[in-house]
Amino acid sequence: MPNAVRKLADEQRLNVLQPISLKDTEAVAQLRAFAPDVLIVAAYGLLLPQAVLDIPTYGCLNVHASLLPRWRGAAPIERAVMAGDQETGVVIMQMEKGLDTGPVFASHTVTIGECTDIAELEQRLAENGATLLLRVLEQLVANPSLQPLPQPTLGVCYAQKLTAADRHIDWQQDAEHIARQVWALSHRMPAQTAIGGAEVQILAATALAPGEFSNSSKPGKLVEAGKKRLVVECGSGLLQLDRLRLNRGKGLVMDAAAARNGYADVLKADAVFATEAAPQPR
Repeated sequence: MPNAVRKLADEQRLNVLQPISLKDTEAVAQLRAFAPDVLIVAAYGLLLPQAVLDIPTYGCLNVHASLLPRWRGAAPIERAVMAGDQETGVVIMQMEKGLDTGPVFASHTVTIGECTDIAELEQRLAENGATLLLRVLEQLVANPSLQPLPQPTLGVCYAQKLTAADRHIDWQQDAEHIARQVWALSHRMPAQTAIGGAEVQILAATALAPGEFSNSSKPGKLVEAGKKRLVVECGSGLLQLDRLRLNRGKGLVMDAAAARNGYADVLKADAVFATEAAPQPR
């Protein structure tokens, strides 16, 4: 599906290239023919080979959604949330052959807790990244010898690509851990579990302090399934399910009350969510 950049380019009748690989000599020759001042990538899925990195006058810039060197790699936003980071951000980085190892021109910090959901966090990072990118481009025009700062050697970690395994809720984890997992994945690939033969996606959840219910040492157990709340016991603490979707009926997103009213046969007190991940199709 064409993204917003492609749509705008088409509207402006700009030439659009979408090479499957940048190791293709013809694709590299097409880029070189443009004689670009700079190449810019954002959430781009391919590594740029040295032949491409050497083409632009000012090099290649990456709008990267983390505070490097923390969270180099494919899924920096989600991994920051899942790890419990209080802050993340966006940087404009000079690209080199290594994965997100290049020096940084500018950065902007965002407090994760100020965002209501992962979609808002992504939007804020995107807008800040755009503003920061324009500022760096203006600085490069004004001062072509401007040099970025090398990344610190301490604090390097990698944001591995998200897979189906990341979606599985392990109820033996503590409630805070699961709440962060739900928050991080809700936008595109919601965390999921199963109960009573029904598959369930959890789209919003709140960690509760332990002690409201006696601990039964049964992670995944629905300790409350009333008209207003669904509360699940975790390895430590309790998780309140605020918004979810079952693979039943029309598969609509529901709040806890609607889910309980519609599927009382499945979401009943003392029922237990599966702790094992469902087998993935081959």
